[in-house]
Parts: sequence; C-alpha cells; structure tokens
Amino acid sequence: MSVPFIDLKSQYLALKNSIDSRIQKVLESGAYIGGPEVAELEKTLAQHTGVKHCLAVGSGTDALLMPLMALGIGRGDEVITTAFSFIATAETIVLAGATPVFVDIDRQTFNIDPKKIEAAITPRTKAIMPVSLYGQAADLEEINAIAKKHNLFVIEDTAQSYGAIYKDKKSGACTTAAGTSFYPAKPLGCYGEGGAIFTNDDQLHIAMKEIREHGSEKRYYHTRLGLNARLDTIQCAILLSKMERYDWEVEQRDRLAKRYTDAFKGLESLDAQFSTPHVKAENKSVWAQYTVTVTNRDLFQKKMSELQVPTAVHYPMTMPDQPWYKKNTPATHDISISRWAADHVVSLPMFPDMDQKTQDIVIDAVKKSVEFSAKQA
Repeated sequence: MSVPFIDLKSQYLALKNSIDSRIQKVLESGAYIGGPEVAELEKTLAQHTGVKHCLAVGSGTDALLMPLMALGIGRGDEVITTAFSFIATAETIVLAGATPVFVDIDRQTFNIDPKKIEAAITPRTKAIMPVSLYGQAADLEEINAIAKKHNLFVIEDTAQSYGAIYKDKKSGACTTAAGTSFYPAKPLGCYGEGGAIFTNDDQLHIAMKEIREHGSEKRYYHTRLGLNARLDTIQCAILLSKMERYDWEVEQRDRLAKRYTDAFKGLESLDAQFSTPHVKAENKSVWAQYTVTVTNRDLFQKKMSELQVPTAVHYPMTMPDQPWYKKNTPATHDISISRWAADHVVSLPMFPDMDQKTQDIVIDAVKKSVEFSAKQA
C-alpha cells in the first residue's frame, strides 16, 4: 500500500456537497471577481482569528509584500527575519526594496530565536518578520517586546500556522499585521493560489485594500503604487466550505501528531540526532508539517521510499545560502543552527483524514528507516 503525503481528495469528498454547491452559486452569479463570497470569507476569517480586519489576497506572497508596502518599508530599510523558511519570506522583503537581515533559529521549534534579534538591529531596521514554521507560532510576545523597545513593526508570516494558538490568541492576531497562504497543501488551502492578511490597524487595512486594487482609492483614481492582488470569488467559496470543518481538522492533526510522537519514543537511542517536534506548553500547533530530524537523511529517505512511504524536506537550504541571496543578501550573523536544520529535517505524511491503519504504516516505516540509516552510518 502506497501512502499519500497529503490527501486532498478525501478532504474534497468529505466536503463535496458544500464545495460543489458554493462553486455552482458563483458560476451562476457570474461574479468571479469581488463577489459576495469575498466579503463573507474575510468576515469569517477575521472572527475566527480574532482580529478587526482580514483582507483576502491573491497569494501568500502578496500577503507578506502588501503590509511592507503599506508601512512604507523600502529602499535603504532592513527587515529582520529567520534564516530558515520558504524563500517567499525573504523574497517579499527584497521585492519591497528593503534588505533582509537573517537571524538564526531555536533548535527545538525551528522558529526565529528571539535572543538573537537585538544583535541584528541597526538604525536601518524597520520591522521584524518572524515565521511561524511547521504550524507553531513563533515567540511573538518576546518579539513584540523587542519591537516596542526599538520602535519596529512586526509582520508575522503565518503561511503555515493559520488557526494555531499562541498563549490565549490565534496566530495572526498578535502583531502589526500577519500574512497567510491558502496554497492547496497548507492546513487551510484553496484550489489554486490564495492568501489573506490580518490586522487590527484601521489605517493599515485601508492602505492594503487600496494596494490590492492597483493602488486605487476609488475606481480609476490611483493614490499609491499597487498590485493586482485580489483573491477570486471561486477560491473564497471553496475556503468558506473548508472552514465548516477546519477546527475539526486541526484537532485531527493534533491527535495524529501526538500519536506519532508517542510511537517514536526511544528512537533517539538508535540515532543520536533523531528528534520529534517540540510544541511549547502555551502553544497549539496546526501541524502544517510533522517534521523530525535524523542523522543521515539520504539513507532515511531512501529506505522510506523503498517502503512506499513519501517524505519531504522543508527546507534543504537556508534562505541566505540560496544562490541569488548568497550573492545579493548574504547572512551577516551566525546561522549555524539553521544550516544544521537544513541538513537534518524531514517531514512525514500528515493530513486530517489519515486513518490509523495508514498512520501505522508510516510509523513502522520510520522505525525501520531509522534503524537502517543508523546501521549504515
């Protein structure tokens, strides 16, 4: 039996009637851009996240770029971010005209290490962009305190953490602004590209709304540089259907993650660098990925593949080590833990409709693969 890494078909079948009905309604209305489902989704997501404003946008990349633009961050400015994330995090800083300054991560959570941030602050620093990686919110209280001390904005990258809980708040509700992604493989995904921005700042919301519509204050009246960053109505309809059971899906992911962790106890005796994800006591992850570390990833993945269980690496290279960034925005601070993570992390199949039999196949394969790679080392 071959195991899927993520199973979007089962999710669709569970929501088929709702999704099909909502899509059909959009098709019949002809309101493919700016239909009523857009405002409905924004209201639903804002209430679910606990913020005043949500703005549906065309992608997770738009959702990070637009707050930077609206806050006036650009040429000559610096934005501090993690060294270990998907490239979009750094990409949006560069696209805004600013310079990303890369900081190392915490070895347990893989999120930016707040203790490393102040050393990276200069007179040119304008914002901090923490990433809430693998489904768990970054240490936002500590980051916000540093930002307040130095008069900086905080823009949380929640592309992997929509619905996660940080202390008593949702990821996305704790900072100046936050941007998430609805790429299909995300915990909350649409059937194409999509994203959303969250903020409690009324003026920032207005500015980003104008940017989304080509910088227009009103039709054919453009007061700022903008983008074409609208989320189409059909994608909003799909997301509204998915929100009907999203909280249940988060609970299922959490249940699966705990079962993985319990099953893998003791594997560190075979592989000294084997570790399971660490979620802080005050946090609740949405488990965008269930990511372990192993000593010899190539051997581990080879054996997993032989056992017909897929794996993925998020991410095999730090952002400042990527060729373009190494040439144009290289790391200026120690990122040794990020580089260690890039060499050792590997993610396992994780989706809310995974049954116990399927998970047992993954668990058995992991145990055999750890043992195999340890013997070959």
